[in-house]
Amino acid sequence: MTFAAIIVAAGSGTRIGAGPAKQWRLLAGKPVLQWSVDALERAGAAAGVVVIPPDGEAQARQILGDRPGWTLATGGATRALSVQAGLRALTVSPQTPVLVHDAARPLVNGRHVGDLLKALEQADAALPALAVADTLRRVAEGRTVTVPRDGLWRAQTPQAARRGRLEAAYANWSGPGEPTDDAAVVEADGGTIALTPGDPALMKLTYPEDFEMAELLAGRTMTTRIGQGFDAHRWGPGEAVWLCGVRIDHDQTLVGHSDADAGLHALTDALLGAIGEGDIGDHFPPTDPQWKGAPSNLFLKHAADMVAARGGRVLNIDLTLICERPKIKPHRAAMRERLASLLGLTLPQISVKATTTEGMGFTGRQEGLAAQAVVLVEVPA
Repeated sequence: MTFAAIIVAAGSGTRIGAGPAKQWRLLAGKPVLQWSVDALERAGAAAGVVVIPPDGEAQARQILGDRPGWTLATGGATRALSVQAGLRALTVSPQTPVLVHDAARPLVNGRHVGDLLKALEQADAALPALAVADTLRRVAEGRTVTVPRDGLWRAQTPQAARRGRLEAAYANWSGPGEPTDDAAVVEADGGTIALTPGDPALMKLTYPEDFEMAELLAGRTMTTRIGQGFDAHRWGPGEAVWLCGVRIDHDQTLVGHSDADAGLHALTDALLGAIGEGDIGDHFPPTDPQWKGAPSNLFLKHAADMVAARGGRVLNIDLTLICERPKIKPHRAAMRERLASLLGLTLPQISVKATTTEGMGFTGRQEGLAAQAVVLVEVPA
């Protein structure tokens, strides 16, 4: 189901302690806000609005980059006003589900989103919630009183409702006070509410010690996986060859349905293998005419996007080209730079090597060229 997202990141976060507002602080190496943007985009958000403080445009634009479909809105003095600013900035239809999420809950994932969208098929609004497990105490007039916890739930975000329903509920809100929960606004307007399974990982960053716990959660949920790929193409008449996204003048070319870039093909297969998604032929069949002569960077980007959609990232790649000619060393630096650009990696994360087979086999007889790639990726466990 298509959905839109509003990420509320307009608060000042005074309880988090000295330093930048929490949405700009780093968590496991990237800004807190970026965790939510990346996760909701991977989960399929067709449009998104990040609601920011008046002085937050520069930081937010750096995080958003050139992502299509995402925009910024300036928040208000309260969360409710910020959510309404986000709704006004959306251009989706009134029937489109909207997920409103607090940037201070950075560890949202696709399962949370899927549960909410399914629940919204039978309700006017939905939210993840955790049953209260601790004994509750109320302090009043110097006395402490135990509060029964039966039936009590901790509300989390994202919270989901169709755009038109949420806008109408906010327009009809009459108090008392300002709402701090989107589902409560829909409920006050007569709407039905569904609860989906909450998650301790959806904790809200409020105090300095919360960052320590979030760092542990972010690290503990990841695992590393290895993928390998191999590709070979025969030589044919031509004047240049593409290898690792670099054009090299040569007295022959590699023959293939696409541009026959064996280096990128092997690397694409390695990425797909690391996440168990088959091989390049499954995604780009050589029988499909639309891929005839296609640049292989399209295939590599597709595989890299699939890794990212799993919440993963590429840690490093090691690629070996096997051929007698052309000489690879003069072009190796350009190949590494091109791969770094395509995958968003740094040069130390990329190795490109070359070897010969000492005149043996099809590469030794200069009948073709081969490439072998190994990658290490990190994905959610």
